[in-house]
Amino acid sequence: MSDEIGLDDLGPDDIPRPRVGPKVGVVMGSDSDWPVMSAAGLALREFDVPFEADVVSAHRMPDAMISYGRAAHVRGLEVIIAGAGGAAHLPGMLASVTPLPVIGVPVPLKYLDGMDSLLSIVQMPAGVPVATVAIGSARNAGLLAVRILAANDPRLRQQMLNFQDQLRQTAVAKGAAVRTSAQAQGSESG
Repeated sequence: MSDEIGLDDLGPDDIPRPRVGPKVGVVMGSDSDWPVMSAAGLALREFDVPFEADVVSAHRMPDAMISYGRAAHVRGLEVIIAGAGGAAHLPGMLASVTPLPVIGVPVPLKYLDGMDSLLSIVQMPAGVPVATVAIGSARNAGLLAVRILAANDPRLRQQMLNFQDQLRQTAVAKGAAVRTSAQAQGSESG
């Protein structure tokens, strides 16, 4: 008689389930970037995409930043969203050490309204691409990460299609409201 237990002997609660870890890393150069970057997290939550958030400064903690970028794919991340202001080297430096797609978010600072950040992130050398959203547009970065993940996830793809349909319906309703308002103004003047 064998002491081995087969899968047939186990109930559904006895079988270990794989832990679903974060799929997206949301990182920034400073905690002062979180008020902007938190919008990426909110967008990811809307689609039930697990994510992690952390401060990984390219200038103040370069070794930790390099380690984060090199290990991201090994830890199960599939996309990195990196927000940075000023010199904004974080997205590009992460892109240089990871095989994952990196989405850069230019964080607006007190001076130059984020134009310096935008130009720093978008002007990457050949071979080190960083997808870059508009200044302060962390929500769009989160939505872009969802689209990247949706390429291989039918559930996310359907959620994105539903989301896009909701956007369309909202725009159609706004158009109807404008037409109604314009007609009302036209009848008042006539």
